[in-house]
Amino acid sequence: MNYLDQIQRGVDYIEANLDQPIAIAEVAKEANMSQWHFQRMFKGLTGDTVKDYIRSRRFGRALEVLLNSDRRIIDIALEADFETQESFSRAFKAAFDISPAQYRKAGKKYPFPPKVKFDQDYLAHINKGLDTVPEMYAQQAMNFVGMRTSFFGTDSERNNLAEKLPPLWQQFIPRLSEIKHTVGGLCYGIVRQLKENSDELEYFCAIEVTAIADIPEGMVAIKNPACTYAKFTHQGAVRFIDDTVNYIYSTWLPRSGKRHAYLADLEFYGAGYDPVSAESTMHYAIPID
Repeated sequence: MNYLDQIQRGVDYIEANLDQPIAIAEVAKEANMSQWHFQRMFKGLTGDTVKDYIRSRRFGRALEVLLNSDRRIIDIALEADFETQESFSRAFKAAFDISPAQYRKAGKKYPFPPKVKFDQDYLAHINKGLDTVPEMYAQQAMNFVGMRTSFFGTDSERNNLAEKLPPLWQQFIPRLSEIKHTVGGLCYGIVRQLKENSDELEYFCAIEVTAIADIPEGMVAIKNPACTYAKFTHQGAVRFIDDTVNYIYSTWLPRSGKRHAYLADLEFYGAGYDPVSAESTMHYAIPID
């Protein structure tokens, strides 16, 4: 089964359970993927988090029921997994600038997104023919020393990436000289999942070392196993790195015939990287089988 089929199975599970509480871990399980990778690929494909998509589909069903039945609004709210009619009405008005009662009375149909269908035409559409070819290489096992934090990425409802990662780099860079046995001047961002049924990630600002010894206070050693990597070039401002990652997960990986190896993703920060320049160059690599 390919990635598109797996994501589609997750979407089908959501559609079949819109009137029930839906745990993202269960959706990912139905797709036979880890929660992080399901959420990351889903966000790349749709532009929405999984929770945003579920909410939008529930609103879509609520619109139909409001217009085509005389069911009580409280019953419609509970079916849409809202705890109270008031919370449903607040969310409804925030989304459509009208209350559920006003919508029913007016009989006005608002445009609403249909169920997502994943296929190659859809991928071509969202990427406008974008074609990026990675460097494929076999990477030997690597040792790193660096500083760690945990965070939630842009594909999570709890996204706190901007709060957690820049401060970590600001702490790490001034302390590079404390690390012994370093390899060159290339720094790495190491991204990996904490546990399978979670969207919490761990991130390391790190540098490669030839030997792990005399680790500075507040730092940790990281071992990355040997693996084949697909390495992509990101050119332009670093704030657009999410666009590159979305391309990798939404387009290249499903089309490549490869599988993510569930090891760490790597960010490469070398001489061409400039955090404030639109001419900056960095790299992002994913481990593949």
